[in-house]
Amino acid sequence: MYFILSYAVRAHWRAVLKLVLAITIASLAHAAEPPPGRGEQLPTQPSAPQQRATLLARLVAEALQNNPEIQAARNEREAASQRVAPAGSLDDPMLEAGVINLPTDSFRFDREDMTMKMIGLSQRFPYPGKRGLREEVATREVEAVDFNLQETINRTVRDLKVAYFDLGLVHASTQFVEKNRAILDQFLRIAETRYTVGQGNQADVLKAQTQLSRMMEEIIKLGRERRMLEAEINRLLGRGLGAAPSVPEAAELRETPLELEALHELALRTRPQLLALQSAIARSDKMLELARKDYYPDFDVRFSYGQRDSMPDGTKRSDMVSLTLAVNLPVWRDSKRGPRLAEAQAMREQALRMFEAQRNELAMKLRQQVAAIDQNLRSGRLYQKDILPQSRLTVEAALAAYRVNRVDFMTLLDNQMSVFNFEIAHATTVAAYNKALAEIDLLTGMSPN
Repeated sequence: MYFILSYAVRAHWRAVLKLVLAITIASLAHAAEPPPGRGEQLPTQPSAPQQRATLLARLVAEALQNNPEIQAARNEREAASQRVAPAGSLDDPMLEAGVINLPTDSFRFDREDMTMKMIGLSQRFPYPGKRGLREEVATREVEAVDFNLQETINRTVRDLKVAYFDLGLVHASTQFVEKNRAILDQFLRIAETRYTVGQGNQADVLKAQTQLSRMMEEIIKLGRERRMLEAEINRLLGRGLGAAPSVPEAAELRETPLELEALHELALRTRPQLLALQSAIARSDKMLELARKDYYPDFDVRFSYGQRDSMPDGTKRSDMVSLTLAVNLPVWRDSKRGPRLAEAQAMREQALRMFEAQRNELAMKLRQQVAAIDQNLRSGRLYQKDILPQSRLTVEAALAAYRVNRVDFMTLLDNQMSVFNFEIAHATTVAAYNKALAEIDLLTGMSPN
């Protein structure tokens, strides 16, 4: 009954207490500043949007340069590109030299007409079309590796942005806790003063002290989260253990027009993960065609030259040349070439099914992120335009009424804690909005450059 009456009186006395409210607001603004030497000193953060973008862009550039996973993917692409030329090249020719038809009774080169010193050269020629298919298979593999590199880059940038906005949320939450602790400290002094002169009770003082202790616990928890996020950012940037942590600026709620169908079409065209799977499908097609070509024989061409010594009576013998052509016979077709063809068909089906699965997952994630962005945008606007201004006015009015014994201390304290919770919720909503945008960039294949 007293609670309802106090709010009625507060509405009636709003005009009368206008001057008191102005003085109170000034007092709260002064009390909201953390006192020197108390708690953790946060670095000054620039608020210009261009500075924020520049800082994030510098971090992204550093990650692209130093991230070990990206460097490993670049090395993998370089290794794959070096396999294209050898895949379409001929095998090395074979050089042979020896003695033919040397008699064992005399080991002389002039006794028998068929004895000769021989030197030969042989070369294997694959069936027409095999070399081109092998080179196309290697080329498609390079394409897939290149798309995987871009996917690795985009995923690393996404992870960096998520950690960046989470760290910004931790810093903003720390500032809100410090501000709320300063306000609660002001409330505590007021409650102690009223208790000293007999206008308050001890329960109000104890409640304020309990809330201050909870704020200290929250600062400890936020400190742990900050160190974890700083370590994650340093990992993504390729920094060492003792590297200086990055201090993000406050995130902003910038409205970005999004259309689900357009995003889905863009993702199907530009998402590196899907393009890599398409390259894998094309590679499987070439491997299947190559497996069918394996049923056709390869050719071995051999040329040799034989030098013969003169006869014992001095008559000169003519040298000899030989030219032969050999083909391999697919005798072990069922046990060797058949399984390779079945393997190629299975790999092609696997690539197709993986592409369909990733495409469906992409559509699902896009829908989720667009819904999350819409929700966070609406919630952020509601907090910014309605909830936070109204809750702050409620605290100002409750404090003024408490000073003249119109509102009990618990109502004042609950109103202040509501403001604190709304500020944290608003900052969380803004961070979630920006993280969802970073996720959209990854899903649509948006290049960080």
